[in-house]
Order: sequence, then C-alpha cells, then structure tokens
Amino acid sequence: MQSNDMSEPLDIEKELEEGRKPGNQTFFKDENKNLLVVTRGHPFERDNFFSMVDALGCDWSHVEHPAAQSFFKKDNLKKFDAVLFYDMPGLNFEEINDDSKFFINPPEEYKNDFLERLDEGMGCVFLHHSIAGWPLWDEYSNIIGGKFLYKSADIRGKKSSDSGYRHFVNYKVSSVSDHPITKGINDFQIEDELYLSHVFEEDINPILKSDYNFIRDNFYSATNALNGEMNSNEGWEHPDGSNIVGWTKYYKKSAITYLQFGDGVKSYENKNVRLLLKRSIDWVTEETKELKKIQK
Repeated sequence: MQSNDMSEPLDIEKELEEGRKPGNQTFFKDENKNLLVVTRGHPFERDNFFSMVDALGCDWSHVEHPAAQSFFKKDNLKKFDAVLFYDMPGLNFEEINDDSKFFINPPEEYKNDFLERLDEGMGCVFLHHSIAGWPLWDEYSNIIGGKFLYKSADIRGKKSSDSGYRHFVNYKVSSVSDHPITKGINDFQIEDELYLSHVFEEDINPILKSDYNFIRDNFYSATNALNGEMNSNEGWEHPDGSNIVGWTKYYKKSAITYLQFGDGVKSYENKNVRLLLKRSIDWVTEETKELKKIQK
C-alpha cells in the first residue's frame, strides 16, 4: 500500500534526527504522531529503553500492567496512532512450580476490549519478549504471528517443548523483502538475544532474517532457566526453528509488526534498530489508516 522508492541513498542519521521532537506535551497534538508504550512482565533497562523511545520522533505515553489491562477502551486509545508492546503479561515468576499460579489468564473484559480495538483498527508493534505474553490466550499469539514458550504446551494442536534463548549473540541482520520498513537498510551486525521459538510463517510477511543457525545446540532451555539452570540445554529437545527476526502481518483492521530486537542497551542504541522501530511505527500507523478505509 506504500511506495518503496529506492532511488535515493539512505542517510540513517539524518532520518532519525529529522524525527526528533522536544519533550512530550501535556495534551495531545493532532499534528504529531502519538504512541502508547506498554511495559511490565520482564525486566529491562528503563532509562536506556526510554531514551530510544525518545529518539523515535513521536509524542508518547507509557502504561504498565496491570493498569494497561484497563486502558484498552475506545475513548482511551482514540488519540493514539500506534501501540508499542514491550510487555510480557500472563506469567508469575514467583510461582514457577505451580502452573495454576504461574500462568495467568487475561481478564475477559480486557480480551474483549483488545479484540474490539483491533477490529476497529489499532496499529501494533511488538518488540522482543512481548512474543511470550499471555501464554494461555492462544489468539494473542495469532495476533503477533508467533509464540515463545517458557514451558511445554500445545501450539496449534501440537505438543511443543519449551522455547530456547541465547544472550549476547553477535549476528548479521539482512532484509528479505522489498518493504517500506527495510528500504535502503544494508546488512548490519548486532549483539542481542535470540529466540528459538514458534514463528507462524504461513501467517506473516517476513522482512528481516538472521544469519545465526537456529538449532537446538545453539540455544538454552527456557524451562531449565526457570528451574535455576541458566544457559543449559541438558535434557531438552527442540526442532530447528525459523531465522526470521522481523515480520509484518494484518489482523482484522490492524497492521502488525514484530521485531525480535530489544534485549538490552546495545540493541537500544543500535541506529539500525532505532530506524527499523521508527519505520515500523510509521508503517503500522499508515497501513491501519488504509485498512480502515478499505474495510468500512
């Protein structure tokens, strides 16, 4: 739906700098892009993360769980152009030995509100660990286009082992499609965490891939980590996984992007990651506007 002009060379620093604005205003300005940022459920380096958000060129507001679960009302979101999810709700890490307490169902009212906003049109960017959110709500992973499991579970009718993780991986990122989010961005190196998890490739449009080898031997078991055995894959099996680390998709009247980047400061400060995140917000905003027009 958007043009993809490759005629001019990319100046990442210029594009990011042009997007910068002064600090947030008390009231929403219609001429500015307004972003809602949702967090909590997974630790992160707050100052560095929000420094990255500041550089995206949006006016933004921040809400945490559990308050976020009451926020997805129509009147609350009507001034926001897009939502950035850096949260991981639905897991209680103080009760890892009791699945009835470890896994938390989202409130029915929140689920209904969330689906209603998607049906009306809500541009969404999901980042890094957000792919593990609400593990008991299957439709949530369908919205995102993938799922990370802390414990074995059924995925689309098939039993699956827990997912894998690997911190501090230095890998190359490459574009795999001609897309407005990736146009002009050359291959780049990054140090970040990667996941061996489920990517629903039949439902997504891949835009970025990693050159890392997504096999069991290169990752560690999430369940072992829960049990205090960090960086261990002993007794754990997992099929080979997808090397796709960024994708787009649609859900009802909403445009969706997922980026696997975002484990820590090196990722937050990577200028390519910042540009990809900025463009993802721009893309879901504009695509969702178009979907609303088409599907009226």
